[in-house]
Amino acid sequence: MTHRQTIYLKDYLAPAYLVDQVCLTFTLQPTTTEVVSTVQYRRNPEVSTATELKLDGHDMDLLGIKLNGLALDQHDYHLHAQGLNIANTPDTFELEITTRINPQENTALEGLYRSGGNYCSQCEAQGFRRITYYQDRPDVMAPFKVTIIADKTTNPVLLSNGNPTGQGRLENNLHWAEWHDPFAKPCYLFALVAGDLSCFEDSFTTASNRAVTLRIFTEAHHIDQCGHAMASLKRAMRWDEQRFGLEYDLDLFMIVAVDDFNMGAMENKGLNVFNSRLVFASPESATDNDYIAIEAVIGHEYFHNWTGNRVTCRDWFQLSLKEGLTVFRDQEFTADMHSRAVKRIEDVRLLRTHQFAEDASPMAHPIRPASYMEINNFYTVTVYEKGAEVVRLYQSLLGVEGFRAGMDLYFERHDGQAVTTEDFLAAMHDANADTNIADLAQMQRWYDQAGTPTLTVRLEYDRQQQICSLHCSQHCTDSPGQHDKQPYLIPLTMALLLPDGSEQALQLADEQTAASTERTLIITEAEQSFRFVNVTEKPLPSLLRGFSAPIQLDYPYSADDDAFLMQHDSDAFNRWAAAQRLAMSSMQAMLDHKTTPDTRITTAFRHLLQDESLDPALKAEALMLPSESDIAEASTPADPGQIHVTRESLRHFIATNLRGEFERLYHALSQASDELSDTAMQQRKLKNVCLSYLSTLNDASTISLMHQQFTESSNMTDQYAALSALVDCDCPEREAALSSFEERWTDDANVMDKWFSVQASSALPNTLAQVKSLMTHDKFDLHNPNKVRALIGSFAMRNPAGFHAEDGSGYAFIAEQVLALDKLNPQVASRMVRALMPWKRLEHKRSALMRNQLQRIADSSGISGDVFEIVTKSLD
Repeated sequence: MTHRQTIYLKDYLAPAYLVDQVCLTFTLQPTTTEVVSTVQYRRNPEVSTATELKLDGHDMDLLGIKLNGLALDQHDYHLHAQGLNIANTPDTFELEITTRINPQENTALEGLYRSGGNYCSQCEAQGFRRITYYQDRPDVMAPFKVTIIADKTTNPVLLSNGNPTGQGRLENNLHWAEWHDPFAKPCYLFALVAGDLSCFEDSFTTASNRAVTLRIFTEAHHIDQCGHAMASLKRAMRWDEQRFGLEYDLDLFMIVAVDDFNMGAMENKGLNVFNSRLVFASPESATDNDYIAIEAVIGHEYFHNWTGNRVTCRDWFQLSLKEGLTVFRDQEFTADMHSRAVKRIEDVRLLRTHQFAEDASPMAHPIRPASYMEINNFYTVTVYEKGAEVVRLYQSLLGVEGFRAGMDLYFERHDGQAVTTEDFLAAMHDANADTNIADLAQMQRWYDQAGTPTLTVRLEYDRQQQICSLHCSQHCTDSPGQHDKQPYLIPLTMALLLPDGSEQALQLADEQTAASTERTLIITEAEQSFRFVNVTEKPLPSLLRGFSAPIQLDYPYSADDDAFLMQHDSDAFNRWAAAQRLAMSSMQAMLDHKTTPDTRITTAFRHLLQDESLDPALKAEALMLPSESDIAEASTPADPGQIHVTRESLRHFIATNLRGEFERLYHALSQASDELSDTAMQQRKLKNVCLSYLSTLNDASTISLMHQQFTESSNMTDQYAALSALVDCDCPEREAALSSFEERWTDDANVMDKWFSVQASSALPNTLAQVKSLMTHDKFDLHNPNKVRALIGSFAMRNPAGFHAEDGSGYAFIAEQVLALDKLNPQVASRMVRALMPWKRLEHKRSALMRNQLQRIADSSGISGDVFEIVTKSLD
């Protein structure tokens, strides 16, 4: 295997040269685009030893170089596989470089490429070096002027960052457009889009009464599906003004929707490029979850205008500085637009299922990694979602007002700069230095230490003295390269529930009076105890309310305790958490002892179904069992086959015992409207959870119910929920529904992705053969990341029964696809290969089969650095 270079945070050096201005001219041709970059450089006075300008660049032809107007010959510079070096440069100079690139053949979708006949760029993290030779690093910031020249017939729309400053006609049916972004930015935020696009336009008036033009560009036949995205953008702009006092700073904000995109979206300054699935929506073609996701991602990319663009990262190790912070902001936005409690549960479920698993894997890393081989591999749930949880810790410790004060100081100090996580921590600390709310120095450990800490809590009650003590100890297991970790700063929000379900007024031993029934304990040591006085009866603790810290909680809750909390806890998150624990303990007992399901779970779920105080979405969340992945993480070693059987057995047991309740609630909720109000969305969510349980009965009545919902639904949420239930049933209605869906949506690429995904997720035994067959479907394209994620990714990530087939066929299939994808798009391949990482956690037979496929990939010649890093760390 080829040796790959590892990049270390400790080796960071400031750039040897700074940039005052970047001028780019593109003459667009599908296979021979010419790029002229004219850059004003000056030596960085803080790097006095610099004697050589080192520029990044690859996968392009160098046509010429001029330094201060004089052409350089090959003896004046050193061209190599990773870039271009020029020695003995003046202190200040202008460098003009002409390159030629091939957008048509750029299957990696980094740099400048073609999507559906249109030109599109993607430069984060290191795509700009595929366009021209430049210091491709986030701490080199400059204003950009861009001129685009192209054929007017095939490319009537020419877009780049900032504000338009000119346009005109040229000979041979060419035309040009000029753009100027006055705000200094790193090159990863550069964007260019050109093609035959239509525009959906609106406007927004800022809080300071400044008019901003808003435009969404896409192909003409999708224009009527852009209304929700535009409305979401305007809501996000207003929310950011009201919550954080942040106004948009340019005259124009643009979004472009493209079909071929490695990620969800990209926050390029003033010109956001979006995966089309996160823009287009209509009730007939998009589910309620799609609507909420579009709103969230539109908000996320817009919020980056300040947290990522105006203030950016000094280096890629600081990625969570922009991503974790912006994820927190979009989570808060969604919580304010919809149900805060439901949003919190959804975010924590994602964190526990995916990020906790990553923390326990060979790819475990802190939210600020200490090293990497390929930065693309660190766009992870740890950097994003755990990073958001760490930002949330500041708000938990400082309060909403204290957090806002820290954000205000952060922007005041660092607008227009590339900074570090220490700068963010310092702003939070300094803005609250006089409040004595919390000592934030220990927060740095959340950035530097990998892994999920476990907080063990034990309760001791002295009836005679009426003292309740909580004894807390924390521990974090070793991670790759990290041992003997230091204690974290953990805010533990809690309450004490008395036997009648009421909450105890909380008074610590050193306090004169009780303050409230809920409080946040600050845990900073490996072991700490808290003594509450005047507790008249032995309580049951409600711990980690609202998921106040990203930790594993270890408290010896019994099944009766969880049933009690499900019924009485006033914290919505903890009612859901109790339901998850009750279901998990029942399934683990079934796995360990081959017992029948615990009847207490049906009693508790019956209470949930009958509880009128819970809104429908919260009720739906509490009724959902932990996923097979969650159960596997809690099992050592994990037997995926037995886990699947056990979980399905419990679902069938609950459905059998509560059939009447599920059917009554389902039919009552079927009267809900098709509108997109929160109330209607919540009712649909609960109705379809009921349908999912009933589908496990797999009798003529329930199959008829599923098929009826599929055929009669006028909204995609209900139709797709019915289809998702039907695909696990081997019946004629299944095939009829799949054929009908395909025929109806064959010309809508995003909806066809749902059709691919639902089939790849089916638990029927012939699914792998079906997936292989679908790869030959005329609507499937291995070059398109959305199609790969829908079909291959769904099989690997959402079909544990098929992926973990006992003969290893699922593992072999994914390995084959990784090797094929790696030649086309290493970023997508590296996402797929992660499915093979947890081999050490599986029972012996499957563990060996999965490891063999990792080794097969590792032994293949010419694999990319993206895949190499994940495979070698997994095998280590």
